[in-house]
Amino acid sequence: MLSRSLAAVPLRLTALAAVLGLASCGGTAPGTAGPSDPAFVLPAGTATPSAAVSPSAVASASPTAGPCGIFPASSVWRADVSKLPVHRSSGALVNSIGAGANMHPDFGSGLWEGAPIGIPVTAVKPGQKTVKVSFEYAGESDKGPYPIPADAKVEGGRSSDGDRHVILYDAAACKVFELYAAYPAGAGWRAGSGAIYDLRSNKLRPAGWTSADAAGLSIFAGLVRYEEVAAGRITHALRITVPRSRNSYVWPARHAASSSSDADLPPMGLRLRLKANVDTSKMPKQARIIAEAMKKYGVIVADNGSPWYLSGAPDDRWSNDALRALKNLQGSDFEAVDTSGLMADKNSGAVRG
Repeated sequence: MLSRSLAAVPLRLTALAAVLGLASCGGTAPGTAGPSDPAFVLPAGTATPSAAVSPSAVASASPTAGPCGIFPASSVWRADVSKLPVHRSSGALVNSIGAGANMHPDFGSGLWEGAPIGIPVTAVKPGQKTVKVSFEYAGESDKGPYPIPADAKVEGGRSSDGDRHVILYDAAACKVFELYAAYPAGAGWRAGSGAIYDLRSNKLRPAGWTSADAAGLSIFAGLVRYEEVAAGRITHALRITVPRSRNSYVWPARHAASSSSDADLPPMGLRLRLKANVDTSKMPKQARIIAEAMKKYGVIVADNGSPWYLSGAPDDRWSNDALRALKNLQGSDFEAVDTSGLMADKNSGAVRG
């Protein structure tokens, strides 16, 4: 049986919007608003765009082309990072996350402690009535309104006291609405924070803003979803959590979630990939497809939590036995990559092309 995440432990800070949390899938409450446009910070040892980028590492397409999916084909989320250079501080960064710690798929089928395992996604029907949401961190939240149906799925279940993410996917509008610490409140809802993403746009949140996630990124974009695995491939980076992070963030993240300046700790937004020489051929199909995506598209540090916890959406069609094969992967099987050469504009999620 897959274990559930640890409960979030928020800590308010007065510096750059930050909260140091202990959670697995999400888990860090957004921090107090910091400067409106903090300096863009790269990981220790990363030069501002200098690495040559192979053609295979850059996807290109019109931001409005194609059906509604995980952002445009030109998005950094969908960039092939398998040929990018290893980050010069990779060893220290991986060690700080946990070189000997095993990966943990924090999603699956069935129930754990009475709730589905993972971060659920609620499909919004066309014409869904919208409601008002009040926010604890209103200064860094999108006002909405939000199309929340009466039966909206809440992470951990309606009676949970954990992260309580609510992810609303509107395929018709090609938008995703994301809430952290969401609770029904009268005719509306209240939440810690919220963000709305146009999935056909590469627009990032304002610099320094959180989202429903500590890194200021979309949670939906980084989830492992059964439909993708059933189709035979995942074409985007995946979301992971780390025990401790640095008080900085790297593109495309927009928010930090720590009070530590330790250069060995990963910043929010750090991209890592499963090493090419890791043998995945004997993994069950579901696990193998996920592992192959981690080699090609990598994983993105999105929140503080348990080491190498991989986020996904619950689905009764998952095989927990197959997913368990991912636990054979260790931190030492991963390496941090230098993505600086992909960035064309620090305020856009589009890669060079």
